[in-house]
Amino acid sequence: MEILTSLGELREKLPAPGQRKRPLALVPTMGALHDGHRALVQKALEDEGEVLATVFVNPLQFGPQEDFDRYPRTREADIRLLESAGVSWALFPEASELVGDSSGFSISHPVAELYCGAHRPGHFSGVLFIVSKLFHLTNPDRAYFGKKDRQQLFLIDRMVREFAFPVSVRGVDTVREEDGLAMSSRNRYLDPEERLHAPELYRILKIARERYAPRNHADRLDLASLLVGDLKERGFRPEYVVFVHPETFLPLSAENPPETPAILITAAWLGKTRLIDNIDIPAFHG
Repeated sequence: MEILTSLGELREKLPAPGQRKRPLALVPTMGALHDGHRALVQKALEDEGEVLATVFVNPLQFGPQEDFDRYPRTREADIRLLESAGVSWALFPEASELVGDSSGFSISHPVAELYCGAHRPGHFSGVLFIVSKLFHLTNPDRAYFGKKDRQQLFLIDRMVREFAFPVSVRGVDTVREEDGLAMSSRNRYLDPEERLHAPELYRILKIARERYAPRNHADRLDLASLLVGDLKERGFRPEYVVFVHPETFLPLSAENPPETPAILITAAWLGKTRLIDNIDIPAFHG
């Protein structure tokens, strides 16, 4: 594995599109890597791609009161994981090169202002700015993102389609701990007692999927309200619990018939740790 630390090295070492023996698979990360990131690399290799992983804690996607300074940096461990996973190139760029003197350009979309975007203003604009820049700099054939960050995946896929980036965006299923907690770099913020309770978030989502039998939209709203109450009873501070349409990522409404499939998305705080998760709800046929 070649370790690259500048855009100059990237241009020098990365084969141009016409010189590649295999499709280039991009795996963008913020580091503090775990088996969820390993799964992205494994899927890229299964798809017969040659993998470029990037490790960059993007300051543009953090708000002023968020955890940019606290976010874990584990470079040596990240290198070991990427090398053992089969990555060909690992890019550790400097913020001065990727962000520089940003003059305020932004990429937005109505969905970027909802859910996580409503609670983290500017977050998705920062994500899309850096992802689009990585696409421009690396010209990948494919790019891999985890489905845990489902709203992010939707927005990146939408950006690629609307801006006509010549890249295939591929979502990879969420990797979970044995008790069901979605793997996340921020899980290390949980204290031992919180870690015991954290899997309740996914358990509640699974219960919701089992209960999902709406006769009308009011039933969906009632179920979402019940889920909020369940989370609060278990010590969470929920930000949102919403049934969204898989194609538009907008909240399901009365215009959507009961049999409409959905994605149930949620974000909730447990102590000082913000957790997000989601689950697919298949079409209901009562």
